[in-house]
Amino acid sequence: MGMTDVLIVGAGPTGLVLACDLARRGTAVRIVDRSPAPPRTSRAKGPNARSLEILDGLGVAEEVLAAGSAPLPMVKYRDRLPVAETDPWADSAPSPDAPYDRGRLIAQWRLEEILRDRLAGYGVRVELGREVTGLAEGPGGRHVDVMFAEGRTERARYVVGCDGAHSSVRKLLGIGFEGTTAEDQVMVCGDVDLADGALDRTRWHQWFDEDGAVMLCPIPGTRTGWWFQAGPERDGRGRPLAPTADGFRRLLARHTALAGRALTRAELLSTYRVNVRMADRFRAGRVFLAGDAAHVHAVAGGLGMNTGIQDAFNLGWKLGLVLAGHAGAKLLDTYEEERLPVAARTLDLTSERLRATLEAIRRPGGGLDAAITPDTTGLGVGYRWSSLARGHADTVRQIGDGLPDAPQAGDRAPDAPCVNALTGARTRLHRVFAGPHTTVLGFGPGSAAVLREVAASYGDAGVRTCRVYAAHEDRAASSPGTAVVDDEGHAAAAYGTGASDGRGTGTLVVVRPDHHLGLSAPADDARSGHACLRRLHGSERFSGIGGRRP
Repeated sequence: MGMTDVLIVGAGPTGLVLACDLARRGTAVRIVDRSPAPPRTSRAKGPNARSLEILDGLGVAEEVLAAGSAPLPMVKYRDRLPVAETDPWADSAPSPDAPYDRGRLIAQWRLEEILRDRLAGYGVRVELGREVTGLAEGPGGRHVDVMFAEGRTERARYVVGCDGAHSSVRKLLGIGFEGTTAEDQVMVCGDVDLADGALDRTRWHQWFDEDGAVMLCPIPGTRTGWWFQAGPERDGRGRPLAPTADGFRRLLARHTALAGRALTRAELLSTYRVNVRMADRFRAGRVFLAGDAAHVHAVAGGLGMNTGIQDAFNLGWKLGLVLAGHAGAKLLDTYEEERLPVAARTLDLTSERLRATLEAIRRPGGGLDAAITPDTTGLGVGYRWSSLARGHADTVRQIGDGLPDAPQAGDRAPDAPCVNALTGARTRLHRVFAGPHTTVLGFGPGSAAVLREVAASYGDAGVRTCRVYAAHEDRAASSPGTAVVDDEGHAAAAYGTGASDGRGTGTLVVVRPDHHLGLSAPADDARSGHACLRRLHGSERFSGIGGRRP
């Protein structure tokens, strides 16, 4: 019986991002989905700012940007008449440390197409029509036997359930999914076509009346396609009716100035109920949960798909390093340690944003913009509590101490425009970070020695070095790895340090493969630098023991 490194169950955005991340590392990965064909779902409206950074790191952001559109201004109506227009992003702009200040509208099925194409470029294709019916830990706990509906049993070193809120993997593990379902908070959804010219496609239209609501947002890449969301029709006893094309037409005629016949097609119809639930744990032995399989919450803020994408990006590098023998298996414990609190916070955040939105739409002019806050960009999510961030924080002075915006261990690593020191081409720090590696940045001349030591000792363990030169620095002396010039000072500003820390030693910054800081410390504190790399890559690797298949 053959063995694969990682078997991913579920080929939505979460599973596909994880598969792409693992495949580019050379990990033997397979991805299966019970659907007989790639689904064309009407759910998520696109990646937020943090997910765009992740997609950029995977090399698909440009295609996503081209296929999608910017978030649209919202027109709000009451009694069929426009009463307000709001652009939630009017006061937002890209910055040197965050070039994506907002998300992107793109149909989920189109995003999945882009990710499947990228995955196919690594020689991996989604295995459709394959339903997992059983999981069993192998002898000695060294693999998982996976049973399929067609009667076959296959083996994997690790399994990841990315198979949605009704996850078969979670149920097979017997993991609880505690929470609530608000039966009275119901919405009907679908993809529809409206007659050409029926509505301005540069706006997201929202009708909120005392007896119901209709929301229509244009689907990028289509000429007449719209996302349709509405309060449901109800029967004589007040129970919500199942969505139908004719029902959508009646809702359209009731709440908008459009005739029902303006709706020419309706498909992918579904009923959405507010579920707020989270798995008791995100791991059972060699099996993990990610995305909706691990947590579901209110749709307000658009964080469902995005939280799953970010789960995948957190788990992918850890599985990759462990399977390559570049980290100990203990690293995998930090997936739940880091992501479970984020999921819990997301449940609270989205429930609060739903409450704010339901309150806002009671008043003329209120709309879905009430759900959007800086928290929904995902850029502020970090892991300061993680064991990967602890260890040095209490014993060494953090660079930027006393500066409220200076990033600390566990925080998202800021981006910054800079120049490739070798070619002179403009680039960005996130492009330096892109790829399946840990990056060690060195600021100031005092960092040169530790960069050379890191490159010599750990260069074959997925660790790269990058010397960040200030504009005035002499670059005659060569440095190992990549070198960039911080010609406008944005990198030094973003990381809360200049060319030195005031003592002339320079600064050492360790950036994890998921673009979060592992360390920011004076460059002469080599001990803390080594301790951080051991936390990320495992003490076995640095004592010369590597290459094992855990």
